[in-house]
Amino acid sequence: MTDAPATSRKDWQSDQEVRWCPGCGDYSILTAVQLLMPELGVRPESTVFVSGIGCAARFPYYMNTYGMHAIHGRAPAIATGLAMARPDLDIWVVTGDGDGLSIGGNHLIHALRRNINLTILLFNNQIYGLTKGQYSPTSEVGKVTKSTPFGSLDTPFNPISVALGAEATFVARTHDMDRKHMTETFRRAHAHRGSAFVEIFQNCNVFNDGAFEGITSKENRPNRLIPVEHGKPIRFGPDGEKGVTLDNQGRARIVDVADVGEEALVVHDETRDDPSLAFSLSRLSRGPFEPTPIGVFRAVERLEYAEEVSRQLAGAQEQRGPGDLGALLRSGATWEV
Repeated sequence: MTDAPATSRKDWQSDQEVRWCPGCGDYSILTAVQLLMPELGVRPESTVFVSGIGCAARFPYYMNTYGMHAIHGRAPAIATGLAMARPDLDIWVVTGDGDGLSIGGNHLIHALRRNINLTILLFNNQIYGLTKGQYSPTSEVGKVTKSTPFGSLDTPFNPISVALGAEATFVARTHDMDRKHMTETFRRAHAHRGSAFVEIFQNCNVFNDGAFEGITSKENRPNRLIPVEHGKPIRFGPDGEKGVTLDNQGRARIVDVADVGEEALVVHDETRDDPSLAFSLSRLSRGPFEPTPIGVFRAVERLEYAEEVSRQLAGAQEQRGPGDLGALLRSGATWEV
């Protein structure tokens, strides 16, 4: 691909009026992406945003790129086909906790395990917003909603744990109240070759307002957000007085650094092929009311699916010679193997 001409945010904005509820966290995420795109050296005409159904799924309308508003949960499947047919394109998937983890859960985990070259942004507001406030796969136990008037009985998904369990090669978390962190996380995800999964804590101020305020508000961040940075001991707190260690069963635990010493702290290694440490970190918090890790959990290299399929096809053609698709379609209903 030749060098892309310089662009500005305006080049990436469509002519459509952005229409989410006033105060929705989606505005912040959209702005972060539009500001980032000119810095990536890519072309609008070579970029595609694919979404499913939900508030987040309006995203392609607001990007001056190719895009598709697909059916509920199917964005990863459609994006997979596009990535296989057009590996030259820059493909993003925008989904939500309901769209991506409920009806679309199977498509999501298989796109991740195959390591398709996609950048997947999952907006997590712990509620169904578009359909007016039903509980979602990430809603907490006991959540009272229109579909759970006596409180949800379902144990919620942890999206980071799900992605790590599916062997995603890049897994990260950010939130809609910190544009700088979002931008850098999206930049890292886009640069990754293979399936990149980013969970974004996103506020739904109409149906689940303040769901993440306990950890993302300015006053709570120093004590409740745990930055995980490659090669650094995991510490947090206003003066770094808290840290993370592993107990004798390999479970992540929060400690006072003064009690254990810095040498006892976990040194984060996002490139570790074994995902067990990243998984342990993903289980550190029971919900957005306890200190919660944020940043890149895993970033490892693995063969990218579309490239490997192309290699197989080229090898088969070398062995058997070029095929004739037209002749095959015009052939009879039976054949010999």
